[in-house]
Amino acid sequence: MPVETWLIFVISFMILGSIVALELKDLLSSIIAIGIVGLGVSVSFLFLQAPDLAIVQFLFEIFALIILVRAFIKKDYHQEKPSRVNKILVGVTIITLIAVFFLSVNIFKSLPAFGNPLMETSEYYLAHGAKDTGSANLVTSIILDYRAYDTLGEITVLFTAILGALTIVRIKSRSKDSVEEQL
Repeated sequence: MPVETWLIFVISFMILGSIVALELKDLLSSIIAIGIVGLGVSVSFLFLQAPDLAIVQFLFEIFALIILVRAFIKKDYHQEKPSRVNKILVGVTIITLIAVFFLSVNIFKSLPAFGNPLMETSEYYLAHGAKDTGSANLVTSIILDYRAYDTLGEITVLFTAILGALTIVRIKSRSKDSVEEQL
């Protein structure tokens, strides 16, 4: 079976997981459904022959799930209250996800054959990467030599996002504790 067919299957799985996450009333179950979507991204990277990205995506998804489950496990607001605005948002989101699916099918069909670079930069990396950097792993040489500042920036963004999430969880925890102390 061609890779494009598998990618279409995986994106269908991811869209289904997104819809399930939207429809669930329990926030913890929605977090798990979104984790399944992240797993689909990791599998997509495997099909696109990028195991390094697949591993990073998988690990990031695991860490994000742990943090989110930890943040919401003992909270009283697990259950979402249905509202009219929520139903409209769910409908718009489902329509958007279906549009993304149909647009993605055409994009997957137009992917070049594996191993054929699209840009001159990637041709240079493939031709000169091992010689210029002395690295046995071409992906490592690109990430740590050619794109080191970009990688440092990505790591900084991820660290800042995790720090921000932990700060929000602590602030909510402290405000709840202070409200309980006042009662």
